[in-house]
Amino acid sequence: MEYSEDKQKLDQLAAGVLEKFTQARARRSKWESLWQDCYDYSLPLRGDFNSGLSSNLRRGEHLFDATAPDAVDELASLLLGNLTPPLVPWFAIKAGTDLSSEEAQKLAPVLDKTTCIMQAHLDQSNFLVEVHQCFLDLVVAGTASLALEEAEIGQGSAFRFTALPLQDVYFAEGQSGGLDIVYRHLSLTISQIMDRYDGAELSASMVNRSRSDMDEKYAVIESVFPASDARGYVLVVMLYDAREIIYSRKLEGSPFINFRWMKSPGEIYGRSPVMKALPDIKTANKVVELILKNASIAVTGIWQADDDGVINPANIELVPGAIIPKAVGSKGLTPLEMPARFDVSQLVLDDLRARIRHALLVDRLPPVGGAKVTATEILERSSQMAMLLGATFGRLQVEFLNPLITQAYQILRRRGAVPDLPLDGRTLAIEYRSPLARAQAGQHVQTMIGWLQTANSLGPEALARIDRVAMIDYLARVLGVPSSLMVAPVEAEKSLPPKQ
Repeated sequence: MEYSEDKQKLDQLAAGVLEKFTQARARRSKWESLWQDCYDYSLPLRGDFNSGLSSNLRRGEHLFDATAPDAVDELASLLLGNLTPPLVPWFAIKAGTDLSSEEAQKLAPVLDKTTCIMQAHLDQSNFLVEVHQCFLDLVVAGTASLALEEAEIGQGSAFRFTALPLQDVYFAEGQSGGLDIVYRHLSLTISQIMDRYDGAELSASMVNRSRSDMDEKYAVIESVFPASDARGYVLVVMLYDAREIIYSRKLEGSPFINFRWMKSPGEIYGRSPVMKALPDIKTANKVVELILKNASIAVTGIWQADDDGVINPANIELVPGAIIPKAVGSKGLTPLEMPARFDVSQLVLDDLRARIRHALLVDRLPPVGGAKVTATEILERSSQMAMLLGATFGRLQVEFLNPLITQAYQILRRRGAVPDLPLDGRTLAIEYRSPLARAQAGQHVQTMIGWLQTANSLGPEALARIDRVAMIDYLARVLGVPSSLMVAPVEAEKSLPPKQ
């Protein structure tokens, strides 16, 4: 093993991993019933936190209203399009704060190429497929986990992504406040264990048993936690039933990227917009169920008949053209009058659906064919949407985007595909160019343009104090203009007309 060869230390490590895993599982159990309700009403059959109960396989049959599933899908697609848009450059690697302007200018072409290489590897991987599943979990349960592992040499991309279902992972907060400690539950055969963990130490009895039963699976716990020296992470793999460690090694970065929609103080797992709207979702589902029952009664009716020895209720079918026999002089079948109608339910249902869509942020623009609105109102609603998503974007940037790009850069750096420079914010830094980041930058640019217009109205004295080259460079940097489209400051200064 790479991490420790001492048997006593391994036993102590196994006991510590098992104890912390048990604590993490106990903490997560408090959320499982809430998660199950959220999945049942907004993403049917996605979560199964009560494994082994066959009755859960048909939970979707009791779902009557599709407002929440539709809104969840829209919000997940909205996050995908605004944070990591498909086949569009949504980030860039730029010079950090410790580099001078001359050094940054020299590195600019290299960093532009680095950005293109990273974007190409992401586009050629399964990133879009897996991250969309994570966004669905994020919207429904408030917590999502994405595994980023290095693909084999020769593949089209250096990255291999896996969206981890919540029922397979357990979290604990690290010293940084993030979900740095992860426990993942797997069921693997011996051959899968040997393929996944090269150099795993298995007992001879297990190897012999696997030869006789190739399909026998073992419960495996993957544990990833920060190293004691605060340099990288440690991966520990333990056979759960045998309580023994079979593999461990040091990692440069955690392969698990865990992120939350929002969190309350003292909580580990996140809270989702579906949790906020769950009472309305349940009520709307019940109202639709009652409406359907009332409609069924309205179509077929409730009937009464005299027990005259002629009519057999078991043989009566209420279908067009049916002939129902009756005794002479009897009333036969007569409809039972309903005491009231259920028309008020539609008003209640419309209000519930509106609140659900509002809670899931999918009603910010007017519906097609609805009431006419002005362009100013649409712009204001779009600006409000950007502000609401901007708060979420800030949290996702810290817990999702930064670790994602950092881990991807480390993989390509080990392969020699990108420069051997640290992506630490000082030497190299990350710049986001997603639609949401551009919308926020656009508001800042509008403020700068307003300032320039004000300076222009004040006369030549105010314009003389403006460094035009520096202003152009600043606006280009804020708007994410590639450095290949910008000339050097000296040539730019020469091409400008002389100041008055």
